[in-house]
Amino acid sequence: MRADMDELEKLKNELKNISQEASKVRDLPPEKRADFGREINAKKTAILARIAEAERALLDQAVEPLDITAWSGVNEPLPKFYATELGSKHPLMTELDLVAAIYQMMGFDIMESRQLDDEFHMFDSLNFPKEHPARDGYDTFRTEENLIPPAHTSTMQHRVLKKYKSRLDEGKAIAVAVPGRVYRNEDVDATHEHTFYQCEGVYVSRDCTMGQMLGILKDFFEKYYGQELNIRTQPGYFPFTEPSLELLIEKPKNIGGKKGDYLEMLGCGMIHPNVLKMAGIDPTVYHGFAWGGGIDRLVMLKYGLSDVRNFEAGNLSFLREF
Repeated sequence: MRADMDELEKLKNELKNISQEASKVRDLPPEKRADFGREINAKKTAILARIAEAERALLDQAVEPLDITAWSGVNEPLPKFYATELGSKHPLMTELDLVAAIYQMMGFDIMESRQLDDEFHMFDSLNFPKEHPARDGYDTFRTEENLIPPAHTSTMQHRVLKKYKSRLDEGKAIAVAVPGRVYRNEDVDATHEHTFYQCEGVYVSRDCTMGQMLGILKDFFEKYYGQELNIRTQPGYFPFTEPSLELLIEKPKNIGGKKGDYLEMLGCGMIHPNVLKMAGIDPTVYHGFAWGGGIDRLVMLKYGLSDVRNFEAGNLSFLREF
C-alpha cells in the first residue's frame, strides 16, 4: 500500500508541474499558443486519468484494521512516559479515601456508586412523582439509550437496601456509605460543576432516630475538619426522605470561620416509607435515615479553595500544591 501511495503522490506532483508549465503560454508567440494549450490539456487529462485509477486501486485494497488497544501506531515512536514515582494521587481521590475511612471507622460498609444508571434507580425507587421536574431533560443528562449518568449517589439507595436487607433479619442494622461521581446539567462557574463527587449514607434499623443521624454527621464533620463543630438544621425537601432536612455546620476555623458562621453542607432525613417498601422492607417495623453531600465542597472548605473548576481542569500548577 505504501508503494501505491508513493505513486499517487508522484502523479500529483507531475500534475502540479504541468500547471506551472501552462503558465509559460503567455511568453509564446500568438500563433503557437493554441497548439501549446492543446498539448498541455492532453498531458493534464492523461495524468488525471492515472490519478483516478491509482485512487481506485487504493480504495480496492484491503484495509488493515486498527488496534484500538495499542499505545500508538505501529509505525509511530513510543510516547515518552514520566516515571510513576513522579506522579501523585488527585486531591479529590485522597480526600474521598479519607471520607470513606472515617465512615468505616464508624462501622459503615463502603459501596461504590455507578457511572450510568436507569430511570428506576434514579427516580422510581426514590419516590419521585412521574411529573417531577428533576426527570426533565433540562435537569438531567441522558444517553441515546435513555440511560442516566446519576445526578446524585441516592441512585444507590435501593441497591443498598436490597443487598443488605438480610442483616435486618439477623437483628443487625444496615449501615453503608456510598461515594461516587455524579453529573448535573449545570452552567459551569467558580462554584458549580457539571461533574463532581458525592457521598451517600444509608442507615436502617428497628429503632434508629433522627438524633442518631445528626450525631453521626456531627461526628463525621468534626473528624474530617479536626475540630469541634456545632451543627444546625433547616427544613428541606427530598422525595425520598420524610421529614427532610438541610444540615449546616459551623464554618471551620482554618478558613476564617467565627462562632455563629454556618454553612449548608448536605441534605438528609428519615427514609420515606415508600422507599423502604420498594426494597421489600416493612416501614412499620424498620426505620432508616439517609444523607448525601458533595466531596468537592468539603475539600474546597478544608483548603480554602475558591474555584471548583480546578479539580477537573488538569491544571498542573494547582495539582502540584497537593
